[in-house]
Amino acid sequence: MPLYHKLGDFPQKRHTQFEKPNGGFYYEQLFGTEGFHGHSSLSYHVHRPTQVKEILNSYPVEPKIAIGKNIKSLLFKGFELKPENDFLDSRKAMLVNKDCIIGLAAPKESLRNYFYKNADADEMLFIHKGKGKLRTMLGNIPFEYGDYLIIPRGIIYQIEFETEENRLFYVESYSPFYTPKRYKNQSGQHLEHSPFCERDFILPSELETHDEKGDFLIKIKKEGMIHEVVYATHPFDVVGWDGYNFPYGFSIHNFEPITGRVHQPPPVHQTFETATFVVCSFCPRLYDYHPKAIPAPYNHSNIDSDEVLYYVDGDFMSRNNIEQGHITLHPKGIPHGPAPGAMERSIGHKETQELAVMVDTFRPLMVTEEAMGLDDGQYYKSWTE
Repeated sequence: MPLYHKLGDFPQKRHTQFEKPNGGFYYEQLFGTEGFHGHSSLSYHVHRPTQVKEILNSYPVEPKIAIGKNIKSLLFKGFELKPENDFLDSRKAMLVNKDCIIGLAAPKESLRNYFYKNADADEMLFIHKGKGKLRTMLGNIPFEYGDYLIIPRGIIYQIEFETEENRLFYVESYSPFYTPKRYKNQSGQHLEHSPFCERDFILPSELETHDEKGDFLIKIKKEGMIHEVVYATHPFDVVGWDGYNFPYGFSIHNFEPITGRVHQPPPVHQTFETATFVVCSFCPRLYDYHPKAIPAPYNHSNIDSDEVLYYVDGDFMSRNNIEQGHITLHPKGIPHGPAPGAMERSIGHKETQELAVMVDTFRPLMVTEEAMGLDDGQYYKSWTE
């Protein structure tokens, strides 16, 4: 997201001396993505951000694959995922490929005993149930029901919940999340036809600066492993930063749907994009207003992508027996469309209150053992009459 932001204090000129009030210097760190080519920020630390005291343990967290090459449409009952106390333990991968991990989490407790960093992937956390605060090295972001949290790789964070019932849908992406190019001008500003704009982003605030030495455990995810690394100083010791690479939030309720006289294709709902998949938000909206309009989507073939839908709220008119927290997978290779009777039922309806998140991947997804434990076993037959 090419949006400049700043917090705290920093020198007027980058890569120059920044003196502490009581003597000594703050330590500058470039926090960038895609090498030195992508978005970056410069942060200034009380202590050197490089002080590793010990590596305690390393253990694998790679998902176990149940179906490697899938042709079956599947439905997973996400709310049947059992809550767990620990934030990382609660995260369960459902669908994976070489580009991303799509999963669910139901953490009961805040992440306080350690800090977390994903060294491989940018993260998108969608808050289905729960409220709290994302605490990061570059500032804090409040969140609630319906918020997307975009966390660039390398961000050290903790997450605090005000609630015990928390349900998250998440995506880990090995390429950065951006807002769609067609919504922006050459300089990156969102255009008038964009369904959201810069005012809608929830930017980091409340910069925490801890001047503390000790043993600070950071769990770092890298190449399918969790490495438990002990740092000598508190990771939230930034006195100021500025730049373009930082976490931010966006509420799905601030997405303004694009409608038309006849049914609009899924790209009008696009919210984020990466090099390998897109994310769309299906929000409450008026239906098509042609006198002969069919509000239900037309049948379409998944030739180039796997389609994942996470159902958040409301009545999803194109399907039967869909509930909150369900995930459907429509794999490439076979067409899909409205459930029998859904097209006819939709005629004459003026609006929908549905709320859902869609992820379309350009490469096929593998199905994990965790996902198959939530499989309804019948969904692929749901189009038969």
